[in-house]
Amino acid sequence: MPDMPGPATSQVPKPGVEPAEPATETQPAEETQPATEETQPADETQPTETEPVTTQPQIIVEASGSFIDRSHPTEGSAVVLGDGSGQRFLRFEDFRTDNGPDLNVYLSAAPTDAPAGQFDDDFVDLGDLKGNVGSQNYEIPAGLDLDHYSTVAIWCVRFGVVFGVAELTAG
Repeated sequence: MPDMPGPATSQVPKPGVEPAEPATETQPAEETQPATEETQPADETQPTETEPVTTQPQIIVEASGSFIDRSHPTEGSAVVLGDGSGQRFLRFEDFRTDNGPDLNVYLSAAPTDAPAGQFDDDFVDLGDLKGNVGSQNYEIPAGLDLDHYSTVAIWCVRFGVVFGVAELTAG
């Protein structure tokens, strides 16, 4: 009876003939050395030479003040935030005032103790009041002189009444 090859594990080598490697057998992987500091993969959170390094603009407080009542209870703080590029925002924090019709946010040249009619003589309208409670942001037009427009006023356009004001002081 002729020799029939059986499974690779049961073949008996013939004298003087090297057995062939079975096709199903796998070769062992090359041994590798543990990674050293020099060969550690790059930390994906660190920029590489080909990636541009971007930095977030640093937000600075340019001016701030606290709201005081005028014709309606008003509280909270007004903060002017800038990023050094000329873009600035007026932010209200912990803000609260009475609800009213047609309320707008003005930056006014009038002092905080001025008669109500002076707040709309020389002012910049930052828009409708976004809410009578809570934090909110208003974009300040580029180049606006906050030394001149140093009062924040919550102004009722319909009735010409100032609800509350905050005097902005630098720093």
